[in-house]
This record gives sequence, C-alpha cells and structure tokens, in this order.
Amino acid sequence: MTIGEILGNEELRRHEFPVAREKIFLAHAGVCPLPRRVAEAIADCAAKATLGDQEEFMLSRLEDARKLGAQLLNCQPDEIALVGPTSLALSFVASGLKLRRGDNVLIYHDDYPSNVYPWMAMAERGIEVRLLNTRGLGVIRPKDVVGQVDENTKLVALASCHFISGFRIEISEIGKMLQERGILFCVDGIQTLGAFPTTVEHVDFLAADAHKWLLGPCAAGILYVRKQSQPILTPPVYGWHNVRNPNFVAQSEIVFRNGAVKYEAGTQNLLGVVGLIACMEMALELGIENIAAELLRKREWLVPELQKRGFAVVNADSKPNAGSITSFFHSQKDMVALHKKLTEAGIVSSLRVDRKGKNYIRFAPHFYNTDAELHRAVDLLSA
Repeated sequence: MTIGEILGNEELRRHEFPVAREKIFLAHAGVCPLPRRVAEAIADCAAKATLGDQEEFMLSRLEDARKLGAQLLNCQPDEIALVGPTSLALSFVASGLKLRRGDNVLIYHDDYPSNVYPWMAMAERGIEVRLLNTRGLGVIRPKDVVGQVDENTKLVALASCHFISGFRIEISEIGKMLQERGILFCVDGIQTLGAFPTTVEHVDFLAADAHKWLLGPCAAGILYVRKQSQPILTPPVYGWHNVRNPNFVAQSEIVFRNGAVKYEAGTQNLLGVVGLIACMEMALELGIENIAAELLRKREWLVPELQKRGFAVVNADSKPNAGSITSFFHSQKDMVALHKKLTEAGIVSSLRVDRKGKNYIRFAPHFYNTDAELHRAVDLLSA
C-alpha cells in the first residue's frame, strides 16, 4: 500500500481509515483515531488472550516492537525500552539522572507540559532549571541553544516539534553541538515520530507515545536510551522484569538486566504493544520520507490559503523547519466560536491557547487526508 493508492482510491481510504467515513479528522497532533489494521491487531490479540496465558504468546512480539522502534529511530534494539506515556518516559529520565546541586538543565517553558514539569521538579534536588529564550513561539535554533548553556549545564531537554507553532528543531545539529560540550540531550519526539525522519545519532534520550502521528494506541510508546548513556541513567522503578531474579526468586542484591529493558519494571501493556507494532509497521511500509513529503505538501497549500482569508499563521515562513502542524488566528474573529463551527460541521481540529491567552485553531492533517477535505475545512472558516 502506498500513499498515492490511499489518496487515489476512496473506498480503500475509508476502509483503512474508518474515521474518514464519519468526519474530517485534522487533529493528529492531539489524539489520533486508530486505522483499521491497528484496531484489528489489538482485537485479534485480545481474542487470543481469552484462550490462555495472555503474556505467553506475546513474549516474542516484544522484541519485534524494539526492532521496529530501532528502525524508525536508526538505533539498536537494545537501546529501546517499551515505556508507554511520553510523560512517564521523560520522568524516568529526569528522576534517573544523578545530577548534583549546582548543575543546571536547559528547557523550553512554552513546550507541552509533559516536557516541562519533569524537569521543573529537578529544582527540588537543588538543580538549577533554566528557561530557554527564543525569538518566537517554539522557534528554537541551534545557536539559541548553544548560546544559553555553560560549563555547569548537564542536560538540554527539547521537543522535536512545537505543539502549537509546528516548528521542527534541527535535532542532529543541536545534538552535535551539545555532544561536543559533554551535555546530554533529551528529546520529546511525539510530534514528529511517524511524521518526519526522527533519528537519534546525536541524542541521548528520546520518548514518544504512539497516539499522535504514529496512528497507534494511547500509552504505548518507546523510550530510547543511548547505549553509552545507559550506565548514567538509573531506573527509578524496580520490578521483576528489569531486575535479575532467576526462577522469580528475589536476590540479595539489585542487579539490572542489560540494555534498555532495565527501564521496563514489570509486565508491559501487551494490547498496546500489539497496536504499537502494527502502526510502526504501517509507517515503515509507507515510508517516513514519503509521509513527510505529503505532510509538507499539505502545509504548503494550507498556509497561503489561510492567509488569503485574513488569518495569521504561526511561523508561516519557517519552511526549512516546517512541521505537520498549522496553527492560526484572526484578530477580528472569535476563534472559540469558529472552532465550534468546525466541530459541528464534522471537522475535527484542536483549540489551543498560548501563555498570553491568545486562542489558536490547530490543523494537523495526516497523509490520508484528501485535498478535498482540506478545501472544505478552509472554506468553512470564511463561510
């Protein structure tokens, strides 16, 4: 199956993505609807689970999930842990690093809360939490980052793409600069994984759940921990799965298993992992580069069409760093009422607000959304 086949065959599109039968779904930066193949994989697993030990027949599939995650991130399977929610995985990193009083970490305060609060909590341990200054909402350039670290900076935590502005950071360039300075780099990758190439050659930690651009279930995500960084990230959780216990007998010493599995304390969300496998297989089948090209094509049409209708688009000119998110507002229109109008017409979008209280409508179409759907949504804004 290719993106061209999906967009060129409405029957196929509606079969593979049942939501398209009911509504125009443009909110993939929030929580996605499940494709048919993902839902069927989960349902099939649930049915098999009625016939015996539900974990036994799934054990081999856990390694499949790690291999697929490694393919997506261009890393090794033993650098992938199956840790569900992004918030949980990021909290593992924040709580597992043994930083000292007087060390500092650099974060972006206007990022999504999942990538803010875990780092803010480090202040309770005497760690200085610095807030990155930027030229615009989510506009984070490599020189901005490097210019705001010093000899006491131990970690920088950023999102791969801002959840309102859609600005994608230059992960590799920032990572290289930080590596040269001996500074760890943690990435919240949920807004690009499954939508754009998101590789980790110069990243120490990355977390991403499946329920946005990967088109997978909630609380089924991956945590990447670079092999060289695993010795310095102590698991903050302990259980039968990540601590060695031959024959399920607790030992006199805590010895963690090798590899990133040491961050998986107990039994995984097996149904979620099955859905995660199915959505990662689909993304790799379609090709991440192909998905990215289609998402950028859609944004290149959306931005000028919205501007023609008097809307201001956040980071409209950020073409090299453009993501799959298009947020916009109008100084003379009630964005809350406009969002309600879209919803009542069967067009699902997101309403977001910034620190100053300004409301934005966010369009986040995926590869399976048609041009006709985008035309209808934009036309309704000015109807």
